[in-house]
Amino acid sequence: MSYRQGRFWQPDVTVATVVVRDGRLLMVEETVGGQQVLNQPAGHLEPDESLQDAACRETLEETGWEVRLTGFVGAYQWKAPDGPDGRAGRHYLRFAFAAEPVRHYPDRTLDEGIIQAVWLTPAELQAQAGRHRSPLVWRAAADFLAGRRRPLDLLQHLA
Repeated sequence: MSYRQGRFWQPDVTVATVVVRDGRLLMVEETVGGQQVLNQPAGHLEPDESLQDAACRETLEETGWEVRLTGFVGAYQWKAPDGPDGRAGRHYLRFAFAAEPVRHYPDRTLDEGIIQAVWLTPAELQAQAGRHRSPLVWRAAADFLAGRRRPLDLLQHLA
C-alpha cells in the first residue's frame, strides 16, 4: 500500500556539515547499535528550525565546534538496510552543508553516544569506509572535495 492509498510515510530529515581545517575533515566517532562508527556532525531537523540552524546546532552539540556555514553541498536520499529482526530500514533525506570552524568549546559536554570529535584527512576517512555510519558520509565528503557547493540562499525557511 502506498501513501496515496492512505498509508502515511515520512522520511527522517537530517542535516550534516562538512567542516574543513588545515586539509582535515571534522568527524564524529559515535556508538550506534553497539558499533563505533564515523559520521559527519549530523542530526535531525527539529520542529520550527531552519535547515541551516539545525546544521550549526548539531555541529556544536556533537563536536563542541561553533561553525559558519559557507555553502550547500547537496541533498541526499538513502534507505537503511532492513534490520536483522525484519524491521524495515528507515528512509533518510539529508541536507549537507559546507562550513568553517569559528570557535571551539573544549569543555562542552557532547551529545549522548558521541565518543569524540576527530579531524581526519580525506585519505584517512576513505581508508575507514567500513566504519562509516552510512554511505552518506563519504558521498557528502567526496562532493565537497570535488568542489560541489551552492549558495545557501537556495534553501529558504518561511516562518
